Amino acid sequence: MDYAGRLTAHLPSALRLLIVKADGSVLVHSDGGSYKPLNWMSPPCRLAEEPGRWVVTGKSGETLTIFIEEVLSDSSFALGTDPGLVKDGVEAHLQDLLAAQTQLLGDGWRLVRREYPTPIGPVDLMCRDASGTSVAIEVKRRGEIDGVEQLTRYLELLNRDQLIAPVLGVFAAQEIRPQARVLAEDRGIRCVVLDYDTMRGADDGALRLF
Repeated sequence: MDYAGRLTAHLPSALRLLIVKADGSVLVHSDGGSYKPLNWMSPPCRLAEEPGRWVVTGKSGETLTIFIEEVLSDSSFALGTDPGLVKDGVEAHLQDLLAAQTQLLGDGWRLVRREYPTPIGPVDLMCRDASGTSVAIEVKRRGEIDGVEQLTRYLELLNRDQLIAPVLGVFAAQEIRPQARVLAEDRGIRCVVLDYDTMRGADDGALRLF
């Protein structure tokens, strides 16, 4: 297989899986490398089948030439209309569930507003704890350092507002990386790990935080 375009590439002869999709894309896979093809041509492109080779031409004139020495299997299937991927456990779901279950954060907590505005973007949840102190909550599926930095910037701005200051912070996620936890706790931000299955009632119905 040879590719010629903005650069050139050569793939030696071997057993490969060739996929031609209805959208016109052509992908060359090996038996390893997970989902990523060894080479591909994205649509719009044109496939010309010639004896012993395929020539795929892209919109900018680049070419992918696939030399076919032997065909072990040749099958064609119409997959029909794809319904799309429905993701479960995304941040929006976690935010919905936590907004309805603020007791998970502590007794006497109440929701003030979702998507509480700041000059640099909205905080996921603004709550008040049992003592009436304002608490800004950032909800993530996976808690990384950049999420802590994001919440830190929100807190800096919110604490300039004398009507709600002081504002504390909670970083809530299904999983919080150790480095993110260290940074959050160093900045006085509380970390909460969320059990998504429990929150949506998928197990025994008892609400827990671990």
